[in-house]
Amino acid sequence: MGEQFDLFKYLNSSKKDVDTYRGDKSAGDKPGELQDIEEASTEIYLEKDIILQKAGEINSLEEWKKLCLGCQRCELRHGAKGVVFGEGNPEAEIMFVGEGPGAREDELGRPFVGTAGELLDRILSSAELSREIVFIGNVIKCRPPSNRTPSKEEIETCYPLLEKQIQLINPAILVCLGSVAAKTLIKPNFAITKERGTWYKKDGRMIMPTFHPAALLRDPTKKRPVWEDIKQVVKLNEEIS
Repeated sequence: MGEQFDLFKYLNSSKKDVDTYRGDKSAGDKPGELQDIEEASTEIYLEKDIILQKAGEINSLEEWKKLCLGCQRCELRHGAKGVVFGEGNPEAEIMFVGEGPGAREDELGRPFVGTAGELLDRILSSAELSREIVFIGNVIKCRPPSNRTPSKEEIETCYPLLEKQIQLINPAILVCLGSVAAKTLIKPNFAITKERGTWYKKDGRMIMPTFHPAALLRDPTKKRPVWEDIKQVVKLNEEIS
C-alpha cells in the first residue's frame, strides 16, 4: 500500500487542491452553465470529504461512530447495507483489527459475528477476554462484493476512519487478524505466514500480527500458532497493566 496513510497530510493536500481549483476557475472565465457545473463539482468534493474535515474536531468514539455511519466516501457503501463501525470497550487496552465485514456482519452491522466470529469469541473466552473488554474492528468498514479482498484504493479511502478510531480508543496493543490488517498497520510487504507472532512497535503501540480466524477454519493446524500469539498478547497486557 506504500507508506502508511497520513490523515492530516491528506487533509492539508485536499484543502490545497480545492483552493487551487477555485483559483483556476474564476467567475466569468466560463459560460454561466458550465460555471454552475464546476461549482457543483466542488460542493460534491467537499461533501465527500466532510468526514475527514471534521476529524480534528471530534474527541469521542461515539461522535466518530455517528459520523462514520453516514460515510459515502467510496463505492463499497453503495453495495453494502451499512457501515460496520466496530464494537467493544471504547477505552480498550487491546484492539483487534480484521479485514472487513462479511455477509453476516453486513446484515447485523456488527464485526465478526459469522462463523469466523464465533471462533474468535471462543479464542477470547479461552484467554479470559471478551468483546466487552477488548475492541473489535476492521480495516474496511463496508462489505466488499462477494467478500472479495478490498482493493488498495478502498483501503486507502477507508484507512483514515480506522486511524481516527484507533486514536480515540488509544489501545496499548493492536492485534492484526490476517494479512490485510498486517499490511495496512505494519508494512505493505508483510508476509503473514513468516512474520506472524512477532511483536512490532509503531506510534507507541505494540502490534501483534496473527492469522485471521477464517484461515483457522480452512486450516485447523493454524489454531496452535494463533493461540500462542494470543498468549503473548495477554502476557504483555498483564505486564502493562
